[in-house]
Amino acid sequence: MGRTARRSFDLHQIEIVPSRRTRSSKEVSTAWRLDAYRFEIPLMTHPTDAVVSPATAVRVGELGGLGVLNAEGLWARHADAEGALARVVAAAEDEDPTAAIRMLQELHSAPIQPDLLAEALKTIREAGVTVAARVSPQRARELTPALLAAGVEVLVVQGTIISAEHVSAGEPLNLKEFIAELDIPVVAGGVGDYRTAMHLMRTGAAGVIVGYGQSSATTTDSVLGIGIPMATAIVDAAAARRDYLDETGGRYVHVIADGGMDGSGDMAKAIACGADAVMLGEQLADAAESPGTGLYWTSAAAHPSLPRSEISGFVPSDRSLETVLFGPSTSPYGNVDLFGALRRAMAKTGYSDLKEFQRAGLTVRG
Repeated sequence: MGRTARRSFDLHQIEIVPSRRTRSSKEVSTAWRLDAYRFEIPLMTHPTDAVVSPATAVRVGELGGLGVLNAEGLWARHADAEGALARVVAAAEDEDPTAAIRMLQELHSAPIQPDLLAEALKTIREAGVTVAARVSPQRARELTPALLAAGVEVLVVQGTIISAEHVSAGEPLNLKEFIAELDIPVVAGGVGDYRTAMHLMRTGAAGVIVGYGQSSATTTDSVLGIGIPMATAIVDAAAARRDYLDETGGRYVHVIADGGMDGSGDMAKAIACGADAVMLGEQLADAAESPGTGLYWTSAAAHPSLPRSEISGFVPSDRSLETVLFGPSTSPYGNVDLFGALRRAMAKTGYSDLKEFQRAGLTVRG
């Protein structure tokens, strides 16, 4: 009594409606452009050390996506980041389920060393792929000068939930002023509704992340009681993008879906709801190049006082990252050949590119 709640939907609760035509998947384009940077597949990696090392960021770039390195992760804190990861993997085998989390917290208590961060980013830059790094809103002002000096071309300002108006007794990050001072595109998030997406777009962000990387590892809904119904949230953000486009006379802000996608079918639904690209993490943990050797967690797992991700274990495979993204596949579950499946979904429903596919019809399961 006296309260209302909006009905909302996750991606698994909706379906894509085919159009009146079909086409060959060879005639479908999955390319997208963020500011001046073109990518052959609509992929950004979730910035977790579990799946993104400098080497895997390079490989993702070579395969047509955008690898995002966590600028507050192990590669920025430890000269032997691979050794630090090995300690996490070893702790995950302990009978105590919190041992690996404690190890991550301990490893992240080491200070960020700008020279280590610069060396990690140098590896990506010298490979000739687009250099992207993630910072939290709390450390964006502190770390961005070092990131710019190291050649970062796309900056991702990402927290569990981010807003354009953070109320604080201290001096909070003013995203609008912060972005205006930069000459590189900034992607910010995550958000979960129309109003917050619109506010972030008005800060000058080139892209807005919808979601917080919901996966089998994340526990944000259990810890904070905050959940994001991804289908509804993406549609909301796409509506904000349309209204902002009208408001500004043509400035287009990209919507990136992060989380709530179990496999390629959910990826297709995210784009059909209006996303320009998807941010994948857990789906890449299966690749042989994954630094976590089959384990997955988000950066929130290392929070010093309130971790919001567990460490999930997957059976390591010998599949290459290229196979995970482009096949061939022997799995019927949508976890291999992710972008081949996206192309086929677009072709089967009659759409030739991502912008067309965003206009696909949708139905809700009863």
